[in-house]
Amino acid sequence: MTTEPIPRPHGVDPTGSVARPRRRRLGPAVALLAATAVPATGLFALFSWADSVAAEQADQPLVSSPVDAPTAEPGLSTTVMAFRRLAPTIARDLNASAFANQVDPVLASIGDRSCAAVSVDGEEVGSRNAGAPVLPASTQKIPVAAVALERLGGNFRYTTSVVASSEPVGGVIEGDLVLVGGGDPLLSSDWYPESGLELNPVTSHTSLDTLADRVIAAGVSDVRGSVVGDGSRYDDEFYAPGWGAGVAGLEAGPYDALLVNDSRVLDDPMRGADPNESAAREFTRLLAARGVAVAEPAVSGAAPPDAVEIAAIESAPMSDVVAEMLTNSDNNTAELVVKELGTLDGEPGTRDAGLAVVLEQFVDWDIDVSSIVLADGSGLSLGNRLTCDALLTVLQRTGFTSPIGQGLPVAGQTGTLRDIFTDDPVAGRLRGKTGTLNNPPFNLDPPAVKALAGFLPVEGGSAVEYVLVLNGPTISDQREYRPVWADLVDALDTYPSGVSPLDLGPR
Repeated sequence: MTTEPIPRPHGVDPTGSVARPRRRRLGPAVALLAATAVPATGLFALFSWADSVAAEQADQPLVSSPVDAPTAEPGLSTTVMAFRRLAPTIARDLNASAFANQVDPVLASIGDRSCAAVSVDGEEVGSRNAGAPVLPASTQKIPVAAVALERLGGNFRYTTSVVASSEPVGGVIEGDLVLVGGGDPLLSSDWYPESGLELNPVTSHTSLDTLADRVIAAGVSDVRGSVVGDGSRYDDEFYAPGWGAGVAGLEAGPYDALLVNDSRVLDDPMRGADPNESAAREFTRLLAARGVAVAEPAVSGAAPPDAVEIAAIESAPMSDVVAEMLTNSDNNTAELVVKELGTLDGEPGTRDAGLAVVLEQFVDWDIDVSSIVLADGSGLSLGNRLTCDALLTVLQRTGFTSPIGQGLPVAGQTGTLRDIFTDDPVAGRLRGKTGTLNNPPFNLDPPAVKALAGFLPVEGGSAVEYVLVLNGPTISDQREYRPVWADLVDALDTYPSGVSPLDLGPR
């Protein structure tokens, strides 16, 4: 799958939702929430039952035998209405002023063309130009992931099927065998994740090999026609418009509802120009390796309307799909998720229809969309405009423990943050979506982009939400953006400066 690479011309470097309050300045805790009481426990019935079973097994009359109830293990000593039950809220309020003092100087240093915003558990700490529209680069994948989980659901699965005009007779398919794409962006041959062709290899892949095995299990041994690749679930826009030079075919695309190995075929050094034909060629290869004779070359086309299903395979759930997309900054996955959102109106999936669904969800989430422009799902388009307000609201609504929070790269460990903050105290803790766009020639607009947005969890239950989107002529040069990133992360890691949620937690 495509990744967020080392910067180059116009490239990228590489649930239901839980509503959180709109951001506001931190204030004192004003209410106590009732907590569940620790119940007293007894095991008298369990011990009686055990005695009864033992008596039956000994073929003896059932005798009731009194036993003493065991002493209950001591529970938490903190009472139900104690302040310790509200540890994250109290810790946040106690640390608010000191944390703001650390964050505000960093925010003040952000230029007029950039934006930043910070909150703790949904409560605003500070911001800079948060309502200004900026080029988001790959941070655009965060709202795409959130809306996919909201509208399609975390348990949604893509289905790829193999159909024919009729069932095999004596192992023979008279005519074509059609591989019908269901939009699965992670459909891959088993060799592909280990191929080294991608800096961040696909995870949670849907095995095309397994689908080939199921065709064999259905009794197919001879195809008298072709293997046909059918991607008609979506339109045939293989690349989003508005991408800069050197992006199409390299950083993303071609893609369609049938996409295998990012349009690659084993031992072919070039991506296929038509992802449907490439998928059909790769499936033909897998069938031939299993002894199935296919008479004609692979082609792109559509299944007959009365086709009979021969075999099918489902993808991993959407929660895993968006995690792969965020960790790897997978551009193809982002574009296909948008097109799947576009099918919700009952029509073939299109980029425009899917992005309209994202905007509708923004409105439902009370996000100001007056200055927002969505041109693609991946963030590669130079026409995208997003606000730090919108990004932070999405992070607040989803939360650190959601598939989005858990799907973001981990500093110094995974995905596009694997080699960043490796020797920093936040290594292994901070999670963030990176974003990069370059802009040769540097003295002309649109600007370059370097972005980072995500969570820094706090032991004891809280989480800091942060967004930093830097726009500038040469900001993708690490000599410019790395000091800003470092200053922000250092400030974030000062929370809590005093008492922590863990200190205040139940005992």
